[in-house]
Amino acid sequence: MYDSSRDIHNIGKVHPSTHGKLEVLALPILRGSADVCWHLVSTSFKGLTPTVILFMARVVSGDESCVPRAFHYQPFVGVFAIFVRNDVASIITTMAAEFPIDFGTTTFENKKRESHEFAEISRSIRRDIIRSLVLAGSGHSGGPLGSADIFAVLYFGGYMRYSTSDWFGAPHDRFVLSAGHMCPVMYSTLANAGAFPKAELATLRKYNTRLQGHPGRDMGLPGVETSSGSLGQGISIAVGMAMSDKLLDKNDLRVFSLTGDGELQEGSVWEAAMAASHFKLDNFCWIIDNNDCQIDGRVPDVMDVYPIADKCAAFGFDVVTCDGHDHAQLQAAFDRFLENQRTGTGKPTAIVAKTYMGNPVSFMNDKFEWHGKPPSWEQAKQALEELGA
Repeated sequence: MYDSSRDIHNIGKVHPSTHGKLEVLALPILRGSADVCWHLVSTSFKGLTPTVILFMARVVSGDESCVPRAFHYQPFVGVFAIFVRNDVASIITTMAAEFPIDFGTTTFENKKRESHEFAEISRSIRRDIIRSLVLAGSGHSGGPLGSADIFAVLYFGGYMRYSTSDWFGAPHDRFVLSAGHMCPVMYSTLANAGAFPKAELATLRKYNTRLQGHPGRDMGLPGVETSSGSLGQGISIAVGMAMSDKLLDKNDLRVFSLTGDGELQEGSVWEAAMAASHFKLDNFCWIIDNNDCQIDGRVPDVMDVYPIADKCAAFGFDVVTCDGHDHAQLQAAFDRFLENQRTGTGKPTAIVAKTYMGNPVSFMNDKFEWHGKPPSWEQAKQALEELGA
């Protein structure tokens, strides 16, 4: 009796040339990435049902452990998958030749800079966001791209103090990404700072990677201070960190946290804000990525949170509103925070940074539809060309 499961589990042995083709691409992460192969298979074989496509994608990616048991008893599926695996390998080879993915090794120093020096850093962060997302085949594009200028100034302008060689061992300032789904920008920033090899960005959202779809403190990635993603909780944790630094340890360390504007619809955000003001945490800087977009549409259409600056002021914050794509304005905003801490004003700082989702990629810019999806290979190629890659 024909046993297709034998061919499925030994497919690498039956067709070693397929693995060879994949490895030639310098993209070994494709093996074990059903997400990427799902995209390739589904676009090449549009007439198939999602279940069969998923099965084929897993086989192509080498993820035989996830093959549904029912398929083990369908010989034609096993044979077809072997054919598809070879065919998709040739598709990937052709695509990679036309559109190579190379994260490079360039990193940037954290130091005081002139505002014009941040432009290339922002572009590098954005390019790596696009590269990691297209390889992942899933994830959030809009928010990470739109907030790249904020991260460039914060991490590379001397405002946040850290050591990439001993991130968790040495005393350091802390950043909490409360909007955890925006993690591609944080991962790209950390890699560009030298916290981990840039090539690891290719593992975004893969099984057992340190670069999970939402930040996981348990993964041990340098620069990830806490797990986050459940909206409203990250800023609450950050306020607790700031309380510990100022009230218990009595040090001069700073805590930064970024929320989205849609996240302001969570009540726990305002509980955290109230606590930050009550405990006079002038060592705490709250950054609000005000792009006016969330997954279901425009923020005022889903649940209006405006006027944001007035609400923050009413909660006792010193509020700075700025253009989140203007590096000089961002520097001035962070300078204000440092001055508040230095002089002991007792006021936490809120920076309302007005940004555009997907900025500056032409087909993503200011479009809420790009909140939670990655670019296709064709779109990624266009985006990288626009970003000067």
